[in-house]
Amino acid sequence: MSATHNNTTGQTQDAQPPPPPLVMMQMMTGYVVSQAIYVAAKLGIADLLKDGPRSSDELAKSVGADARSLYRVLRSLASLGVFTETNEKSFALTPLAETLRTDVPGSLHAMAVWMNEPFHWRVYEDMLHSVKTGKLAFEHVFGMEAFPYFVQNPEVAKIFDNAMTSFSLMTAPAVTAAYDFSAIKKIVDVAGGHGLLLSSILKLNPHLQGVLFDMPSVIEGAGRLIEEAGVADRCERVAGDFFEAVPAGGDAYIMKHIIHDWDDERSLVILRNCHRAMVEDGKLMLVEVVIPPGNEPSLGKLMDIEMMLLPGGTERTEAEYGELFAAAGFRLMRVVPTGSPVSVIEAVRV
Repeated sequence: MSATHNNTTGQTQDAQPPPPPLVMMQMMTGYVVSQAIYVAAKLGIADLLKDGPRSSDELAKSVGADARSLYRVLRSLASLGVFTETNEKSFALTPLAETLRTDVPGSLHAMAVWMNEPFHWRVYEDMLHSVKTGKLAFEHVFGMEAFPYFVQNPEVAKIFDNAMTSFSLMTAPAVTAAYDFSAIKKIVDVAGGHGLLLSSILKLNPHLQGVLFDMPSVIEGAGRLIEEAGVADRCERVAGDFFEAVPAGGDAYIMKHIIHDWDDERSLVILRNCHRAMVEDGKLMLVEVVIPPGNEPSLGKLMDIEMMLLPGGTERTEAEYGELFAAAGFRLMRVVPTGSPVSVIEAVRV
């Protein structure tokens, strides 16, 4: 249905869609929006506005910025609903701007920083290389794959980890609300990071035993979240490499945003290791964005470009997950949507 508005006579008439050249110009200047959000996040503007409106001059003094330049950035964001200009050169938070605060549930501050750091943009500058060759832009730019690069550059790894934790804080409550874990006895979170998702599941399911599995360097830092959730007595921490093996004996294995990092060949290695490790009638659950068919807008279709350029993985359709599962000895049972961009993709061992 087309939008409508009232004309000067009070009659309602159809609003005309913007002409294609204008729409295309808006799309082509998307990088301006991304970098303006990055600047606001890096300077902590949303945190400074949590107690009410402040002038751009005050904000500039607080963050050590040029007042006129900061005003121009905030004015551009306010025109898009990120902040609002309350009086001349004074700004306040909007619901969109609230997501850039560092102290609110579901904060996207860390994600805004990760997506727009200069090293990340260097990869996107090389998208044409990936399209023409089918090879990783990240490796072409930095001379190695993304995850080894993170190991060698801990400051970058920290930015990445903060962003992933930020995304988990948004998706974990949605997953636990949408999926029924009551029939599971022992769940293994493969590559579960610091345990945010697993802790959320265990906290809401006191009958459950859990195993958090990840690389040694990650497991070393995994204690705080588990202890704060009050589930340390039911959560075993195990270090290892999922390309070699995963902890045995679980009746359910869950992975959040792991399989999308890898191509089919390497994904099958991980899935087959889970197949070997789980009990005979075990379940597998992938928490991933599922790409819808056709031209339907989807965050997953944009995230798929990220996968193409950085780790070399891919976002998949439901049918593609079904084929992947079958090749690893599983059968796709259902896709459970959540109140977030991700779904729980459930499969059983066959």
